[in-house]
Amino acid sequence: MSFARIGVVGAGTMGQGIAEMLAAKGLEVMLIERTPEKLDQAWEQIEISLDKQLEKWAITPVEKKLILSRIAKETYIHRLAECDMVIETVSEDLEIKKEVFRKLDEVCPPSTILASNTSTLSLTELAAETQYPERVIGLHFLYPVSKIHLVEIIRALQTGEDVFQETRKFVEETIQKRGIQVYESPGFVTTRLICVLINEAMHALSERVASADDIDNAMRIGYDFHYGPLEMADRFGLDSILAAMERMFREFGDVKYRPAVLLKQMVRAGHLGTKTGQGFFRYDKDGDRI
Repeated sequence: MSFARIGVVGAGTMGQGIAEMLAAKGLEVMLIERTPEKLDQAWEQIEISLDKQLEKWAITPVEKKLILSRIAKETYIHRLAECDMVIETVSEDLEIKKEVFRKLDEVCPPSTILASNTSTLSLTELAAETQYPERVIGLHFLYPVSKIHLVEIIRALQTGEDVFQETRKFVEETIQKRGIQVYESPGFVTTRLICVLINEAMHALSERVASADDIDNAMRIGYDFHYGPLEMADRFGLDSILAAMERMFREFGDVKYRPAVLLKQMVRAGHLGTKTGQGFFRYDKDGDRI
């Protein structure tokens, strides 16, 4: 199977990153959102991302123009019938994702692979909403999508072997990232491990073991992390971290997944990280640390 046109449902932070990355790899992308306003906001963020790469001479003005020309903005979900694969990236809410998969199942032909970028939710439960559960699979990209060369390929209970092999080929040959096979489990591998680290960093901060800067520097410099755990949480979105921790706590029943009180307080205060400009650190409108 050849992949030429990919649908991306949801134009939030991850949807923007995935759409930009796919277009940079030469694929035609159909970016779907509910309103033209949200699409325009997403387009603006993609342009900002490309402009930053221009400033660093990572791409040329011609390459920027080509990447943008490959992304089509759409609010009409039925256009996804033209895609070889659709990647869902809407908010981490099971009922919303179920609704999306029901609609995708209606509009996409049986040959279209339906993938979800979920980090914690059950692929088997999402697949159960469709007539062809064997074509549903998980593709968990990590933030920032263009820089992280790993994708978790998650098999739901009924994912077909041919669908898995085609998806792995797409990940490793078409978009040239490293794919790891993961069987369904809350948080998979990456979310399950990183959330515990982030949660422990918050405990260390609330216990005044060290400042936020020093905690992050300890892991960034000492263990060669790209970002420290607290800045990482800001960039993921503290509300997303809380939702992931609460789901894993419910599923596993283990206290190591119980969200730190500080995390709950930050979310209640509306300090969600880069998306609000304030988290454990402060950020400008481009998402850069102040």
